[in-house]
Amino acid sequence: MADMDTGGFQERYYSSADGLTLYARDYQPEGPATAGRLPVICLPGLTRNSRDFHPLALFLCRDETAPRRVIALDSRGRGNSAWDENKANYNLAVETADVISACAAFGIERAIFIGTSRGGLILHLIAATRPDLLEAVILNDIGPVIEAQGLALIRDYLNNGKKPADWKEATGILRENHGASFTALAEEDWREMAFAIYRDIGGKPAADFDPAIAEALRSMDFSQPLPDLWTQFESLSRLPLMLIRGENTALLSKETIEEMVRRHPSVVLHAAHGQGHAPLLHLGNIPAAIGAFLAKFR
Repeated sequence: MADMDTGGFQERYYSSADGLTLYARDYQPEGPATAGRLPVICLPGLTRNSRDFHPLALFLCRDETAPRRVIALDSRGRGNSAWDENKANYNLAVETADVISACAAFGIERAIFIGTSRGGLILHLIAATRPDLLEAVILNDIGPVIEAQGLALIRDYLNNGKKPADWKEATGILRENHGASFTALAEEDWREMAFAIYRDIGGKPAADFDPAIAEALRSMDFSQPLPDLWTQFESLSRLPLMLIRGENTALLSKETIEEMVRRHPSVVLHAAHGQGHAPLLHLGNIPAAIGAFLAKFR
């Protein structure tokens, strides 16, 4: 496992169970400030990466009263993690095993997890198979039921073929795709999103994920209900749980939230006003809400 200190975090590489080289950002990996407190592990969405969590990670690891170590992962085929030659391995079961490998590599026996979208689906599987790893869970705009309409929207914008020629155009494409649902974002927020989503190659933006991940959505039949994870949610319902929902999301319905609350009456709900799928966790009062939830734990 190779490490490189970049200032705010260490870049760390480790191996999956099948030998793929995977990447993580490790904020405050050692030191007395975070000793004795459970770390936070962040899992990104379908085609996103650890950069999504950078502002929130800095907020949490630099908290004046209760700083925590934060580890943000790049799933296989995304960000700085290696692409898989076997494209069939881009599935929840394999990616769940990768998270478990990360915990072993970093010596994490128990943690608080934040899962955005697909990352939250992975947490459903971890709750069912390795509940010992979970002290508490924060789900970002995801639950046991995915609305087919919302996933179809993701399929369409990931496969629309638009490739930005420069960073201004990258920002424009994002605003075109998401502007209607992310009304809370200012110009600087759109620029930050562009740098989180795209990789800089020779000064030009490029998609930072294996195209096979987006391609797989083309073959899905969205006229049929998608498989749900209510059985796995039963394991999550035994844990402290926070659910963040984008006010304008098309992926997580109010009906699903009502059922989640029925099955887990103590779930902490937080609305991300002026945001869609999936909310940016460093905007508005979301960091404070996450900090208040984390304050319950050592």
